[in-house]
Amino acid sequence: MSKQGYSSSSRVQEKRVSGELFSLTYGAVVAQLVRDYESDEEINKQLDKMGYNIGIRLIEDFLARSQQGRCYDLKETADILAKVGFKTFLGVVPVVTNWSPRNDEFSLILDQNPLTDFVELPEDHPNLLFSNIMCGVVRGALEMVQLEVNVSFVQDSLRGDDTTELRVKFVKKLEDAVPAGDD
Repeated sequence: MSKQGYSSSSRVQEKRVSGELFSLTYGAVVAQLVRDYESDEEINKQLDKMGYNIGIRLIEDFLARSQQGRCYDLKETADILAKVGFKTFLGVVPVVTNWSPRNDEFSLILDQNPLTDFVELPEDHPNLLFSNIMCGVVRGALEMVQLEVNVSFVQDSLRGDDTTELRVKFVKKLEDAVPAGDD
């Protein structure tokens, strides 16, 4: 069956509405965490934990949608993460930059953070990392492709910085684990 009257501008508007709904829903989740936990550090941990759990599940969808094969180094992984992963799930493409001399660390710089639409940080939470869920998502997704990484915020547009910057540091390659009894 054809979809009469369903133009490409309708699809763009639908994506925008969907993105706005996601931003508002995410904001409500963070607001609930602020009510439930006393310290910014604990809220940040909870956001990272939520993101990690999302990341380990999103990777399957990502691999199915993108038909992406195995990456051969961290630079290729970073490129795919930015150009395909972020684009697919957040609608933005961060710049991959600031590589360390050993090529084991890089930054993802977002000129626009879709999670921060309609957001103002509460003054009584100076260390709240509102978008910390992204750190967990990246960490969880990369762990599922056998890369242990540390991910942290360097800059945050909600704190007055020009951009949002995530720093990703390679820790080690994880070995494929064979479940007990399957050797």
